[in-house]
Amino acid sequence: MLTTFKKGILGGAALLMAAGVFASAQATEISGAGATFPYPVYAKWAEAYEAKTGVKMNYQSIGSGGGIKQIKAKTVDFGASDAPLTKEELDKAGLVQWPMIMGGVVPVVNIKGIKGGDVKLTGPVLADIYLGKITKWDDKQITDLNPDLKLPSEAISVVERSDGSGTTFNFTNYLAAVSPEWKKNIGVNKSVQWPVGVGGKGNEGVASYTKQIDGSIGYVEYAYALQNNLAYTQMKNKDGEFVSPTAASFAAAAANADWAHAPGYYLILGNQPGAKSWPITAASFILVHKSQEKPETAKEVLNFFDWSFKNGGEIADKLDYVAMPENVVDMVEKTWSADVKGSNGKKIW
Repeated sequence: MLTTFKKGILGGAALLMAAGVFASAQATEISGAGATFPYPVYAKWAEAYEAKTGVKMNYQSIGSGGGIKQIKAKTVDFGASDAPLTKEELDKAGLVQWPMIMGGVVPVVNIKGIKGGDVKLTGPVLADIYLGKITKWDDKQITDLNPDLKLPSEAISVVERSDGSGTTFNFTNYLAAVSPEWKKNIGVNKSVQWPVGVGGKGNEGVASYTKQIDGSIGYVEYAYALQNNLAYTQMKNKDGEFVSPTAASFAAAAANADWAHAPGYYLILGNQPGAKSWPITAASFILVHKSQEKPETAKEVLNFFDWSFKNGGEIADKLDYVAMPENVVDMVEKTWSADVKGSNGKKIW
């Protein structure tokens, strides 16, 4: 039988332990910043994860360029980018990267009387609009693709991203793949010298401007098109088929992605073959440091993404993102185990 003294000590210790656990749970918070493309799904995952575990995930939707800068500066626990870093860039910065979610970049239009999917475009025509060579909606190159539509003789107002953006990286990567003139004169990057148009900050900014400006065209992640009731276009894919943006057409483009042979998971999903493939499909990536000065926090970050991989598929589906397949999740978690370590060299995962 325990003495009253011992009971008192044990009881006190239990209370202190409980208080410590409570304080730790209250203090557990992880932070990330970067791509606006996956923000809708990351926000929903964070909400569900906090309800389940009490751990809060704060995410600043500031664009891929900002996310890469912040993780390099170690002002956040993880960065997020839709433009993957090359293996050489990762090694130079001491970073590990993995694909977290896939989705689609979607051209959206604001033309009176035009609904989602009404307008059909090809890659070269889209490039010529963004080059400023096609300036009106009733241009012959557009009306030839849409013989059954009454398109107005209205000026096209081009909307693009003003900030460093992985969405822009994937959009310009696609335009460069289908337009030699775009590739030669503008190129591929997170930010480029746009020939025409007005710039909005983030997917939110582009969606907002497109919604406000009559006769406009912009490009956003699909969830932003849905949330803002914007009319998306159909696009002609590499196989010559017109397709609409859906989770199924994003998955079709990603079906043959060979992550196992992509050093540092550097892989771009744009302009993939397949009759049902959406041509501007993209993955979004997470970045963390290989050597972690705060291993407990790093473990919480990996716990969050592990939970999201294993439990976030339904949320992703509802927002028309495509979850990573199980074999890729296995590869990613082996990468965590091999490459993410405390500053003392001890494994975190």
